[in-house]
Amino acid sequence: MYIEGSYNYYIVTLSILIAILASYAALNITAKISYAKGKSKFFWLFSGSIVMGSGVWSMHFVGMLAFHLHVPMKYDISLTLISMLASVVSSFIAFYITMPKNINRIKIVLGGLIMASGIVAMHYIGMAAMIMPVKLTYDKFLLLLSVVIAFIASYAALFLFLQFRSRPSASWLKWLSAVIMGSAICGMHFTGLKAARFKMDSSAVMGHAESMDLFLLYGVTITMFIILFVSWGAIYFERHMFEKMAFHDSLTGLPNRHEMNRFFEKHVGNEKIGVLFLDLDQFKAINDTLGHDVGDLLVQDVAIRIQQFITPAQQAFRIGGDEFLFIITNCSMEKAEQLAKQLLGNIKKVYHIHGNELYVTGSIGISIGLIKNSSRSTLLKEADTAMYKAKSLGKNQYCIYNDAMGKQEVRKMELEKDIQMALDNDQFYIVYQPKWHVKENRLYGFEALLRWEHPTLGTVSPGEFIPITEETGLIIPITKWVLENACQQCKTWQEQGIIQPISVNLSIKLFQLESLTEMVQDILNKVNLDPHLLELEITESMVLHDINDVIFQLQSIRSLGVRISMDDFGTGYSSIGLLDRIPIDALKLDCLFTNNLNTPSKRAIINAIVLMAENLQLDVIAEGVENQEHIDDLMQLGCQVMQGYFYGKPMRAEQVEKWIANKDKMSLSFI
Repeated sequence: MYIEGSYNYYIVTLSILIAILASYAALNITAKISYAKGKSKFFWLFSGSIVMGSGVWSMHFVGMLAFHLHVPMKYDISLTLISMLASVVSSFIAFYITMPKNINRIKIVLGGLIMASGIVAMHYIGMAAMIMPVKLTYDKFLLLLSVVIAFIASYAALFLFLQFRSRPSASWLKWLSAVIMGSAICGMHFTGLKAARFKMDSSAVMGHAESMDLFLLYGVTITMFIILFVSWGAIYFERHMFEKMAFHDSLTGLPNRHEMNRFFEKHVGNEKIGVLFLDLDQFKAINDTLGHDVGDLLVQDVAIRIQQFITPAQQAFRIGGDEFLFIITNCSMEKAEQLAKQLLGNIKKVYHIHGNELYVTGSIGISIGLIKNSSRSTLLKEADTAMYKAKSLGKNQYCIYNDAMGKQEVRKMELEKDIQMALDNDQFYIVYQPKWHVKENRLYGFEALLRWEHPTLGTVSPGEFIPITEETGLIIPITKWVLENACQQCKTWQEQGIIQPISVNLSIKLFQLESLTEMVQDILNKVNLDPHLLELEITESMVLHDINDVIFQLQSIRSLGVRISMDDFGTGYSSIGLLDRIPIDALKLDCLFTNNLNTPSKRAIINAIVLMAENLQLDVIAEGVENQEHIDDLMQLGCQVMQGYFYGKPMRAEQVEKWIANKDKMSLSFI
């Protein structure tokens, strides 16, 4: 005898709601998977799988609680737990397959098939777990239909889920997917239940109502709590991760600029705050030579060393590539200086990264003041200004902000603003300083030097505005202007019978254009100047930026007939080991050597440079010659060409002509 079961439709409705809500929670959680990184990706994957699998399982057994056969009924614990495991594992596999951002239709089909298989397996294993005095068989057509329903609905739900996960604001699509997924579960469940055929033995006795299986009731209750716990845990984890991502640096784990702003907001008031702005020295050189991966590892190591100085009263932040900030509460000048010394001493210790021994230092700027709503940016700007001052003083030191620095910063900003206007309005002009061949007692040429007559600030020193033009990139059009005007002046003098070469200083920025040779050629053609009357001066530090490229460009320029000289030789980086490779014609000794000729060590160095230059067939030009004693000493050491105030200060073009006319002892010659 076959018997029919009955349903409690209130509980049926509850089971449908459970399926939809569990589907929504699971799909909402797994939407985070494709955007997560590292271990967090698997956290979202496990959470979504547990919520989805547990939700499907809960829906099934709540539905079974709503189903009454009016016979005693219990459930096998092992099979019941296996049914839950099947649901969770299939959800995990389906979500894992569809986890990547870019997947094809085949993977969606495969994910839907596995999800549907899990739902079907969970249902029929759960049915097999029923212990009752009734024989269970199935209508094959309805059983097959339940499988098809589960697959179609699972595939549709996954397809929609993958469509909306890149659009987190489309909440109605999330709910639509959840309704379809819930429908898959419920449609499969009730179709499968409809396929069941319950045949009662003749010896069995029907009752009016079977007692509720407490194991099943407690199991469903606990599972619902698990779903809620995992969902709430996922929400907490997401907020925690967003908090960490928003307010902590991903590379070092230190608080970032946003956290710094929150810190300032918490300490607005009359509390005295110390700000230490730390910037690594030589960091760009490490990035350029060893690569950004090594640079990142170096920043991480620096951050580890910095963290040991973090206390409740002083907090560290990473605010840029190689920039860090320390904020000290209730700060005094002594406390700020002590921390600065400790930081500098710790940072300069050797770093061992990928087989490299790296030595870097830091420069620190310090500002101290009260945090008010309007003074936060002022404190940061002052610390930044002091840091750059520390760099200009030689690096590996700290500098405390003062009012004089503030005035210098205001002046720098004003100059930076006016440089382009100066070029447009002909505020720049060129002066020419003579070079003298002492042994032959004749003029050896001129060096063209740029000057700026500011309409309100007066004459601005090249040492002040040239670095600004380097920073802004305006050094390129300015150098082109100098080169063209200097060549034009040289051509004018040539037509007047003053045939002397002229030299112009170059910036490394022009080599980075990779069109320097063409620019020089175009100017020579435009002015119609003989190439041997032009000399270009470089500094020895230039060739270390990209030695092969710079050498290639210098060779191209020399092939035009233009001379190349190395200015300020012996200062900064040493290029002695490269002199046989660098295509140059002359070395210019920095005035640092000329001013210390009475020192035996300096005399020995100059003598060695002169001998080396002779062997390499290079001219040597001594700068900074101011008196006869300098001339005598340099001549004794073998230097024959000199430049300095003794022979002539930098002059405008019209003054040069008068200077030549007044040189009674000078005999002009062609070179």
